[in-house]
Amino acid sequence: MVMRRPGFDVGLLPAHAAFLDELRARGVLETSGGFSDGSGGAYLLRGIADLEEARSIAASDPLAIHGASDIAVHEWKTG
Repeated sequence: MVMRRPGFDVGLLPAHAAFLDELRARGVLETSGGFSDGSGGAYLLRGIADLEEARSIAASDPLAIHGASDIAVHEWKTG
């Protein structure tokens, strides 16, 4: 989950979109999208070795690098 911090810089959105496009090209992005209230969004990774790899990927998101958003990584176990 990617939650916007106060003073969020919308100028970072193109870099974030490029980051997601790269994940998609690598085959590790299942889906992504913004929340309807504008507070942030989420993306779902697949084929990741472990939670640490997922955290490493999330830390390379431009929104994390520039401190524009708080990013929380959760392991999701589906049925």
